[in-house]
Amino acid sequence: MNFKDKLAEYMKQLNCTAKELSESSGLSAATISRYRSGERIPEADTSSFTSLVKGIVHIAENKGITDMTMQSVSDSFTPFVKSSTIDPKKLQTNVQTLFTLLSVSISELSRFLNYDPSYISRIKNGQRQPANPQEFARGITRFIARHYQSDSDKMILAGLIGCEPDELADPDHYQKCLAEWLANGTEIHTDYLSDFLKKLDCFNLNEYIHAIHFDEWKVPSAPFQLPTSKSYFGLKEMMDSELSFLKATVLSRSREPVIMYSDMPMGEMAKDAEFPKKWMFGMAMMLKKGLHLNQIHYINRSFEDMMLGLESWIPMYMTGQISPYYLKDTESHVFSHFLKVSGSAALTGEAINGYHSEGKYYLTKNKEEVAYYKRRAKRLLSKASPLMEIYRQDRERDYNALLQMDAKTEGRRHLILSSLSLHTATDDLIRKILQNNQISEADQIKIIRHAATQRELASEILSHDILVEEVPVLTESEFSQSPIMMSLSGMFYEKDIVYTWEDYREHLHQMENYQNQHTNYVIQKNPSPAFQNIQIYIHEGNQVIVSKNKTPVIHFMIRHPKMRNAFENMMIPIVEEG
Repeated sequence: MNFKDKLAEYMKQLNCTAKELSESSGLSAATISRYRSGERIPEADTSSFTSLVKGIVHIAENKGITDMTMQSVSDSFTPFVKSSTIDPKKLQTNVQTLFTLLSVSISELSRFLNYDPSYISRIKNGQRQPANPQEFARGITRFIARHYQSDSDKMILAGLIGCEPDELADPDHYQKCLAEWLANGTEIHTDYLSDFLKKLDCFNLNEYIHAIHFDEWKVPSAPFQLPTSKSYFGLKEMMDSELSFLKATVLSRSREPVIMYSDMPMGEMAKDAEFPKKWMFGMAMMLKKGLHLNQIHYINRSFEDMMLGLESWIPMYMTGQISPYYLKDTESHVFSHFLKVSGSAALTGEAINGYHSEGKYYLTKNKEEVAYYKRRAKRLLSKASPLMEIYRQDRERDYNALLQMDAKTEGRRHLILSSLSLHTATDDLIRKILQNNQISEADQIKIIRHAATQRELASEILSHDILVEEVPVLTESEFSQSPIMMSLSGMFYEKDIVYTWEDYREHLHQMENYQNQHTNYVIQKNPSPAFQNIQIYIHEGNQVIVSKNKTPVIHFMIRHPKMRNAFENMMIPIVEEG
């Protein structure tokens, strides 16, 4: 016997219909139907199970049957219902994975559940367990099922919990599958954000340029024979059209900015071993020529695909010649589109989703047509939002203005540092470290001034909000293998300034003193730092700045909710106020 058989036995004994049981229990007709078919089984000690038992007992009482009590009916079902016991550790792990993949906003969830945001964050980070794990898990599933209904969301969830996206069309089944995975699912998620950051951490532009001999390349000047216009059909010709567009752009005399957008699936083209190499070469030549690229990314895809795609753009982002954008609300169920325009050529195309290989693409050098597509591309760009702001040394003034404005804006800050924070060190210690590294007097003055600016910014933040700094805490043996470098990315300074062990310990001591003197300042000591060359500045609910210390110094300022929430969900610990 199983649960549905036991239920059928009660209904036969009571001579009641599914409609009567639904009305008596308060459960929906659909829920009763799923219980009867065995498609769904309630968990013990849940409101649904209690309502079902009450409904059976109520019908029995109305029919004069006195031996059916809450206890007896509940006990008779016990062997056939699911255990409601949830492993808190597994729940915490799965909640963290779910929040990261879907970029769940803790503030929105807390309002939905009427919980304090810090309570949810502590559970997510493993700092406490929910008082009622079953109720907590059910609340999350209700929130997700209501707020994450797009095709891309369902695709992410289906891959996570092991079902087909179509199975999540029914809201009840959606919640059931997700609740079961939260309680019992296995962690299968690869940490794509960490992978992206690790690649950024170890990326060296100078080494990359040398490895691919980019510094030896010359922009070709031989004439490129391309008809005034040409149509391309199918996948192979589509790849040819991409390369022809890049050739026409590189070999033209025009130095106008380039605008590129595509929501075509790129996976099929990536299967051709030669195409990505040729495409990257064409892109490199375009940047070598000095053209600026306004790239409109299609990001209405899984978080995994978005991060993997951004990885391939790291070398090009480092040039400072690319402005990345994205379009909001671009999800399409029918068409895929393609539009790339330079000063001399335009490439456009479309395909039916799922039939990419049957698409048509059109490349033209006709002046009137290029002018038309150029206007179209500019209109598209006007509707796009910055995916991230990229700051290199030529934008130092803009970057400093950003930090000044940010310091006055409310919100908790959490910094993940690969060095120690400059604003916590005294000028005497800073000067001692600089002299140990034989830094010129002129540079010493600039660095001391920069440290003063950092103190002002920290003081402004601490006057109204909490600032948490996560810093590397190493043993002497670990330090000897990987010494800490002074981070001066804020002033775009790239020379190596190395701490001695004694200076490192002294700076840590000064940070602790700074913490004692500032109520809103908190040090989080990290004995296993993940990065050596990047700093991550998280202003919760506002923005994330990822800074690379050298080769070259560069700052990525991210406001896109999906990416920003991923940083917040993965890294922000909860700090007790007061």
